[in-house]
Amino acid sequence: MRIAAKVEIIIVGNEILTGDILDTNTNWLCKLVHGRGGMVTRVTIVPDVLEVVSAAVREAVSRKVDILFTSGGLGPTADDLTLQAVAEGTDREIALHNEALEMVRRQYDRFFEQGIMQQGGLNPARQKMACLPLGGEPLLNPVGTAPGVYLHVEQTAIISVPGVPSELKGIIQQSLQQFLDQAFGEGEAMSRCVAVMCNDESLLDPILLRIVEKYPEIYTKSLATTIGENPEMDIIMTISGIGEKKRLLEKAFQELCAGLTGLGFSITKKPVR
Repeated sequence: MRIAAKVEIIIVGNEILTGDILDTNTNWLCKLVHGRGGMVTRVTIVPDVLEVVSAAVREAVSRKVDILFTSGGLGPTADDLTLQAVAEGTDREIALHNEALEMVRRQYDRFFEQGIMQQGGLNPARQKMACLPLGGEPLLNPVGTAPGVYLHVEQTAIISVPGVPSELKGIIQQSLQQFLDQAFGEGEAMSRCVAVMCNDESLLDPILLRIVEKYPEIYTKSLATTIGENPEMDIIMTISGIGEKKRLLEKAFQELCAGLTGLGFSITKKPVR
């Protein structure tokens, strides 16, 4: 059976670290990966500092992750340096890519014709967005001007996308579907959730510990809430895979529910949030 793809995410941007911009890209990417049966093993948020970003890329590749997403830093300004960092972090040069340059030009011309941009065509700052790490291939950005980039290094596929959420989603949904199908296959994430009339995790620990030890393939977690606000607590069980994995989840979930009622707790099976 296919092993779940391991994925890391690097979020690039001072604006994230200062709290000026809320990072919604991590949440979206995690849901995407998890929903396809993959596993996000690490998320790193770094400033717009070349050495810091390149070190983060190098470390992720050294961990032999299957996919590394980088988000942010693909624009035309001087602080947009992610592609240079990817090049340095993978020991390669950066060079102008003709196909990427044409993508940039077409988008600026299109936005100019629509009255969105004051000027079409290319200039040095726009041309910068078409300078890719050697071996990288551009990914069409249907929403904005900066192409995404696909680069395969050793066993890691590095996917660099802009930080603007609509552009990130547009590139992944339009330009990466075939790659995602190959990377994740028919894998999917399956979850079950039960609400327990209890707001004290310590009382649930005996049954949770038993389930976790018996079914290590399944992620089982009680979701604590602010004490006093809600008399019940959700327990969620999640597993990635197909076939036998689904049957294993059903078996473990029924055992969890039986164990909770056996301890005297009132439960309600509910849809996963």
